[in-house]
Amino acid sequence: MTFAINNVGCTVAGETWLEDVTLSFEPGNLYVLLGRTGAGKTSLLRVLAGLHRPDSGTLVQNGTDLTGMPVRRRDIAFVYQQFVNYPSFTVYDNIAAPLRRKRMDRTTLDAKVRDAARMVHIDHLLDRLPQNLSGGQQQRLAIARALVKEAGVLLLDEPLVNLDYKLREELRADLRQIFRGGGATVVYSTTEPDEALQMGGTTIVMEEGRVIQVGPAAEVHANPCSVKVAEIFYDPPMNVIEGHVSDQTINFAGIRTALPAHMQGRVSGACLLGVPPHRIRPATCEEAGDLAGRVSLCEVDGSATFVHFEYGGHEWVMKRDGVHPQASGSDCKVTIDPAGCFLFDASGQLLATPGPRQAEAA
Repeated sequence: MTFAINNVGCTVAGETWLEDVTLSFEPGNLYVLLGRTGAGKTSLLRVLAGLHRPDSGTLVQNGTDLTGMPVRRRDIAFVYQQFVNYPSFTVYDNIAAPLRRKRMDRTTLDAKVRDAARMVHIDHLLDRLPQNLSGGQQQRLAIARALVKEAGVLLLDEPLVNLDYKLREELRADLRQIFRGGGATVVYSTTEPDEALQMGGTTIVMEEGRVIQVGPAAEVHANPCSVKVAEIFYDPPMNVIEGHVSDQTINFAGIRTALPAHMQGRVSGACLLGVPPHRIRPATCEEAGDLAGRVSLCEVDGSATFVHFEYGGHEWVMKRDGVHPQASGSDCKVTIDPAGCFLFDASGQLLATPGPRQAEAA
């Protein structure tokens, strides 16, 4: 069922939570709200659910104005960050609770409960109490209780944030499969760029209560419309450096080099250069290096190493494949590949992206 919000705004205690948000959600599709903590994702979900009434704007579902409609009358299910389960109910009774409120007959109820439990792989735990479940199992239970309602709109507010890495990976894969097979409109929020890409669907990038870009996940990642989107959709954030274009050359951070093909004819004068961390590499022994900085932090994350270094009053981040520890305070000579960089105008709006191969790796 088509679900739309038009010019929605929310202000609480003089603080703007949502500002002029207009979105349309189509049935059977997945939408991922991506933004930092405080971007307005939870506020938007609460407005969609009817838990918070907006100060301005409207919510419309299949032509019906829902703006002032009570929560219980809306065809919506909500999964929260925390494990919200009835502690004195068994897993079976937790899942069955929404159906019992509908006075569903026992045979149909039983079939639906077991089917929902099977979808999230907890059908062997139906007799247990929530306190006897792991964190991952408790969140699966909360998701099953939402799924069993078969609501037209399913809202999930960072549902994996409290799980460890392995559990997040497992449950994320299960959710992608469930969403593909269902007919509900799914709105899923996250702070993690990688999760937005893995979930796919349509990404809605939010910042300070506003929607700043909407589109297919891979397309938004490859073509961030602004510096702000690029900073949000890259982890670690893209390096953004002031530059200047003239006479087919670009100058940035003391480097003067030929203007890459994808940037030619886009701007003359002041600009901003977006340098993805993987487009910075250590200089070889034979190279002088473009920059000579000092390491402030080195993070080893599985199969990649992120080297934070200071140069020219900025902190830069370089991504290296593999494990390459570097001591804090050590020298760091690097080279930069402008052909793999993004070009923004002086106000931060996108002018040029690297070619398909470079963008795909970004």
